[in-house]
This record gives sequence, structure tokens and C-alpha cells, in this order.
Amino acid sequence: MEQNLTEARLNDLTTDADAESFADDEGASATEAGGKYVYCIIRQGEPREFGDIGIGGSARVYTVHHRDLAAVVSDTPIVIYDPTRENVLAHEFVNETVMREFTVIPMSFGTVFRSESDVGELLRSTYDAFTDVLDKMQDKIEFGVQIRWDRDKVVASIEEENDEIRRLKDEITRNAASSTYFARMQLGRLIESALEDCAGRYVATVHDELKRVSVASRSNKVIGDRMILNAAFLVNRADEASFDAAVKELSRRYEQLLTFKYTGPWPPYNFVNIKLKLEKAS
Repeated sequence: MEQNLTEARLNDLTTDADAESFADDEGASATEAGGKYVYCIIRQGEPREFGDIGIGGSARVYTVHHRDLAAVVSDTPIVIYDPTRENVLAHEFVNETVMREFTVIPMSFGTVFRSESDVGELLRSTYDAFTDVLDKMQDKIEFGVQIRWDRDKVVASIEEENDEIRRLKDEITRNAASSTYFARMQLGRLIESALEDCAGRYVATVHDELKRVSVASRSNKVIGDRMILNAAFLVNRADEASFDAAVKELSRRYEQLLTFKYTGPWPPYNFVNIKLKLEKAS
């Protein structure tokens, strides 16, 4: 099914800064100290503290600086962090806390640097690129929109509206004993084709409505048979109320057939792609 969503990555940032890769480093242990877990990048020239909310158990979260850029970090041993629910929620909670005051460039879960100087080198070597991304993301936040449908109700609606499907179904029903396998196969193909067209129309309508109150959107893979849309929308903070109202209006309009799941605000995870060159710890 083709989804008519504007797919946009506003920046694809590649840097050769030395983040740690521990997948093959059996010598890394939880007792090693001095590492820095990096949550996000912000524009901030003065030191800031965000409380003892970091990953790994109430770690102090603070900033490391280069000029007017800052990395939000906490101290960490040199380890691989498993993406457990607790760890992922801690990572996300820090980013959500910081974004209440700042525009953030979120870093991937599990980004660990060997030292504060390495974090500073990241900021120095990618200063222009990070500044450009922060300019593009200034005062923008992300919302997630998922749509699932009640397939049986949609099929019933299609059968009422589609003359060919309705006639074929009636014929098969009237001649249940003699109806052929091929007639049933034809009915199934017609219904599946109509469902695909219907889903495309729903998705296009939702996108057309939401693009009026968003900056960009990105389509992600749908999950399961009932989901027809899994998308992220980049929204100006000033338009948050308008976006919220637009989603609620769409949900009311299609409440008999579609279920909307609406999440956020989030940092712009789907609209910034940061690629670090990984080097194994020595």
C-alpha cells in the first residue's frame, strides 16, 4: 500500500567523532569510570544541571560545552547499556525534561564517550553541522500518529458501496452449494483491492489535514494487520494546539471505523539522523 506522506529528514549529520563501540570489547566492565553518556545536544553557553535523573540509577545530568553548544550528559562506566524498558525510559525522560526548555538534537540510545574531552571534540568538530540542525529544529517538536481500523466494519462499508462486490457476494450466498472456488477467490481479491484503495484514501485524507498544521512528516513501517498508518509529524511549538485539534477532529470524523493513537510531544527523533563513526575502545 502506497502512503502519500511527505518523507523528510531535515538533516543527515555524519561525524567522525570517537564514540565508543563495545560489542567486541569483553574487557569493558561496570567498574570502569570516566565515561560520558550523551543524551542530546542543545544550544546553551552556560553550565546547566538537570537533576539526578540519568540512566543507570539517579545519575547526575549536566552539560559539557564548546562555545554556545552543549551536550547533555551523565557520568557512566564504560559499558554497553541493554535497551531494557527501564533504560530506554530513563534515556527518553532526560530528553523530554531538557526539551521543556530547549530545542534538542536527540542522540541514539546507548551513546557513550570515553571522556569529557571526547564529548568536547564531538561538539568542536561538528559545530557548524550541529548549529545548522538546531537552526532547522528551533522550536519544533515531534508527534506520533498511528491509525488502526476495524477491518470487518470497513469491509461491510465497502460491500454496501461497491456494486460489483455486493453482486458477487450475493451470487455466492444464493448458490452456496454450487459456487466455485474461483468465484470465492475473485471476491477475496476484489475485497483486498478495495481495502487497499480505502486505506490509501484514509491515509491521504489524514495527511492532507495534518500537513496544514505541521512542518514535515515521516512514514514509518506499519505494525500488524490492523494498522494503516504509522507516522511522525514535525510541528512548530506555536502550532501544537492546532495540531492537537486537527487530530481530534479526524478521530471524531472516523470514529466508527478508525482508532487514532496520538503521542508526544517528543524530541525530533524521526527528523534528525546522526551517524557517528564508531571506534572500539583500546
